[in-house]
Amino acid sequence: MNISLDIAKTYLFSNKKMTAVATLGVVLGMSIYIFMNSMLVGFDKSSSASIFKTTPHIRIYNDDVISKPLIQDTKEKYIITNPKIVPKTNTLINPKVIIETLSKLSEVTVVTPQVATSVFFNNGKSQIAGSAIGIKPEEANIMFDIKSYMVEGNFDVLKSNSNGIIIGSGIAEKMSLGIGDNVSITSSKSVTKNLKIIGIFKTNNSKVDKTTSYVNIASAQQFLKEGTSYVTDINVNILNPEKAEKTATTISNLTGYKAEGWKEANATFMAANKMRKIIITFVSFTILIVAGFGIYNILNMTITQKINDIAILKAMGFKGKDVIRIFVSQAISIGVAGVLGGMLIATVLISILKNVYVGGDIGYFPIDYEPLKYLQGVIVGLFITFFAGYIPAKKAAKVDPVSIFRK
Repeated sequence: MNISLDIAKTYLFSNKKMTAVATLGVVLGMSIYIFMNSMLVGFDKSSSASIFKTTPHIRIYNDDVISKPLIQDTKEKYIITNPKIVPKTNTLINPKVIIETLSKLSEVTVVTPQVATSVFFNNGKSQIAGSAIGIKPEEANIMFDIKSYMVEGNFDVLKSNSNGIIIGSGIAEKMSLGIGDNVSITSSKSVTKNLKIIGIFKTNNSKVDKTTSYVNIASAQQFLKEGTSYVTDINVNILNPEKAEKTATTISNLTGYKAEGWKEANATFMAANKMRKIIITFVSFTILIVAGFGIYNILNMTITQKINDIAILKAMGFKGKDVIRIFVSQAISIGVAGVLGGMLIATVLISILKNVYVGGDIGYFPIDYEPLKYLQGVIVGLFITFFAGYIPAKKAAKVDPVSIFRK
């Protein structure tokens, strides 16, 4: 065993340039693999955080119903030429019972009702179309962390001020509004109310900031000329957002209403995110494979150059497994050195990039040290380098010393 390792060490340092090239290949492959996959995790976290500012893990609502066929022909086939949405109320029946039932589920963390309505913001001759979302302030803040993106005012005041409103920064800018100003709101039911601005928020999502406002749920119900039991949505947050679709199915069966997970609600975003994952994973893994081929080629060349040495070793009594051990040890040594170097370079790159400010709703570049990705990189890197050494080593183990000596 010791002799095999000594021979492997000798081969490693007898051609330092080739060893350095192979190690450098692993270093580059490993650093890029860890760096790109850490960046992918950062993108996912940043995107999810942006989505969850305004989107719950699960939304429960009364879905539209398409009219059913009314005419049946002799072949038992239904005929309908112009299917339409059946007019109905958007309210949920017995929302308190639904909330109480969902709150008892072990995976649920927050349940809160919501009333959403389309409105017009009026200030003199200025008018902006948008939406007023009626909420229970304490519960909504737990779910969406609204306080974290408040730029002016005090969110807690909304709880005690029935005529208060919190508007997006885009609305405030367009209509020249500030804290303490009054704004006239007209709903789709032609109800007009004057509300006092008690806060301004900024999500850095321009669409949300230019159209959205938060009011007490009672104010939203008044806009729609409805009573206190009127609720258009029930929002639910759970322990693990990745299980939202599965939990949504359970909730839908339990309540009889449509329960939509956040991934379903953001299908286009999720498709783009999936494409990004595939591309980054493919590129980073391919670079590691290329590094593995580099090790394979170098060891293959070493075997060709040392074929006489191998023949002598086998003639002296070395077995095939001993020869395999020699060249696999070489590959693992290169792999370990490359993995350590790659981890170091990846750490440096991440440290530099995480301090780069990109602005917008992202802020600093969304990347951080991801221990799991480091571990995955080490496992994948050593796995590839092992087989990159094992394949040519197995070839060397089959060398017939007699045929070599005859040549």
